Amino acid sequence: MNKSEFVLFLSKKGIELSEHQQWQFERYFEILVEWNQKMNLTALTSESDVYLKHFYDSISAGFYYSFDEPKRVLDVGAGAGFPSLPMKIIFPNMHVTIIDSLKKRIGFLEHLATELGLKGVEFHHNRAEIAGQDPAYRENFDVVTARAVARLSVLSELCLPFAKKGGDFLAMKGAGAEEELKDAGKAIQTLGGAFGETYTFTLPEEQSERTIYLLHKERATPKKYPRKAGVPAKQPL
Repeated sequence: MNKSEFVLFLSKKGIELSEHQQWQFERYFEILVEWNQKMNLTALTSESDVYLKHFYDSISAGFYYSFDEPKRVLDVGAGAGFPSLPMKIIFPNMHVTIIDSLKKRIGFLEHLATELGLKGVEFHHNRAEIAGQDPAYRENFDVVTARAVARLSVLSELCLPFAKKGGDFLAMKGAGAEEELKDAGKAIQTLGGAFGETYTFTLPEEQSERTIYLLHKERATPKKYPRKAGVPAKQPL
């Protein structure tokens, strides 16, 4: 998928990119490739891969979930900014906070946001397990997102504590996600969440499978969650 095809496919989804937004994606791609030469941000660096598997894939959450109204969005483990920063370009009224455990990646994201002129973005170097116990972040967000970070049983403990009561968690997954959902039922319930909708689709051109799980935050997360750093991954609920 080149830039022109990217613009066309989004148009078919009802998203019309301005010239400035097109420039922002062009510059995002250039900066990603430039910084990837000195630090490991992504294994995908061709224009076709970045526009399809990073930009388009990230924006796909907006095909099913409305970001038109201003929302406070937290992206856990965003790496090179996916999915929240491509969505921020499309939906500029979002306020985006990214938490990532690697300081070098935070440096990249800060530089990227400056270069793209993104306003209403914050970046914090921390583990999700630690930040999830911080009153500044805990149960303070309308929407929490994560893309390909961990299995859903683990991801729920890392993400649901950040969602406010009445908020949502969007878990963006690839193929084989159905088994993850079965394993995550106990964790979702324990953490105050409830299963909402499932959105399954394929990426254009290559037809690879994608699944987005929408979880609703119905109750406050018990104070003991998230557990200490590393425990959720080693001992999933």
